Amino acid sequence: MKIAIASTDQKLTAKVDQRFGRCPYFLIVNTKDQKLEILKNTAVRASRGVGISAAQLITDQKVQAIIAGNFGPNAIRVLQTSGIKLFTASQSTSIDKAISQLKKGNLKQVTADTI
Repeated sequence: MKIAIASTDQKLTAKVDQRFGRCPYFLIVNTKDQKLEILKNTAVRASRGVGISAAQLITDQKVQAIIAGNFGPNAIRVLQTSGIKLFTASQSTSIDKAISQLKKGNLKQVTADTI
C-alpha cells in the first residue's frame, strides 16, 4: 500500500502534522518495500484553497491512504472522490508509529471534516 503522511519534517521520526493543507511535507511510504519519498507541500504558502491544492498534489501521487491530524471539508471531498482513505493521528505520534498503527488497524478512518 502507498501511504501519504502529513509531516512536520523530512524523516520517519518526525511528528504527524495536524494541518493537512498547511503541513510542510508529505512523506510517501510504500509499505511493500518501505521506500520513502519526500514531497514538499507546494500548496502551503497559498492564501486560499490550500486544502484543495494539497489534496490534488496527493492524488497525483496515486496513494491509497493518507494520515494527518485534521482534514478540512474541501480536502476531504477531493481525496474521497479520488478513492483515497483518510485517517487521523494525534500530534504526538511519529510518522513511523502512525504507519505501524495504520497497518494494525488502530487509526480512526474519517469521512467528514475534522476541523
